[in-house]
Amino acid sequence: MDAEFQPLPASVHVYKTTDMLDGKPNIAYYVEAILKDKKLDFTVDTTYQRRLSPSQFYEKNDKPILVVNTTFFSFTTNQNLNVVIKDNKLLGYNIHTINGRWKDTFTYRHPFGSAIGISKKREADVAWLYTDSTKRFSSALQLPNLAIKDSMISLDFKSADYLTSIVSHQRVSSSLSKWKMKTAVGGGPVLIQNGEIKITNNEELKFAGKAIDDKHPRTAMGYTKDNKLIILVIEGRNPGLAEGATLTQEAQMLKEIGCWEALNLDGGGSSCMLVNGKETIKISDKTGQRPVPAVFIIKQK
Repeated sequence: MDAEFQPLPASVHVYKTTDMLDGKPNIAYYVEAILKDKKLDFTVDTTYQRRLSPSQFYEKNDKPILVVNTTFFSFTTNQNLNVVIKDNKLLGYNIHTINGRWKDTFTYRHPFGSAIGISKKREADVAWLYTDSTKRFSSALQLPNLAIKDSMISLDFKSADYLTSIVSHQRVSSSLSKWKMKTAVGGGPVLIQNGEIKITNNEELKFAGKAIDDKHPRTAMGYTKDNKLIILVIEGRNPGLAEGATLTQEAQMLKEIGCWEALNLDGGGSSCMLVNGKETIKISDKTGQRPVPAVFIIKQK
């Protein structure tokens, strides 16, 4: 679909599919960008206590090649609920504590949220993170782990009891290490690991019950083994034309594209990808583009 979104550099391509999903109508787009192209700048933009539409971010950032929604967020405070890293600086943080309910009111679960990052060497990685506003870098696990359940209102890595808990339950299957990324955005759950569909919803506690089987507009990011970044958006809530996708269907698309690792990002009414300022999928919200607190951006230097 390059001709519909010109001008584009040779290292960036736009694709579209209308292939049906399980016999249902479908529309999806993805952008492929070569990570090693030094003429491309992969970055993010975020706001403080407010949200902007993708088109507003597009104008604010001097009309870049691509703008796409990313993190989940609070409608009340406009706060990012996932990590955001720009120019090596942590600007948004994962929410690590989920309150218990009913009889478990005074128990808490502490999941590790997932993110996709791009390093100074222009190499992408998907990992599960612990973020702390007092730390310069986030800490990363390269394998998914079950959420810790305890009576602590916050996750404390300095606690001996906490460390004993993780070891005894074998919940951390790989060591924590500094995640030194130049650019990163969080979401979840992870959909593709080592080129295969492995959805970590149970570990990340993103969607309750059978919600992973619901069809919605979707946004996702991943990368291939030959260093191509993939940004996917799936249209939905458009009866008779595009009904949306389940997380499994989204993961299948990413696998077919060739992603080695990939994760889901905020979807529904937030899903929106602009290429040179032009919308790809039709926005599902009746009022148009939903304002969001953070976007991923590709610029041409």
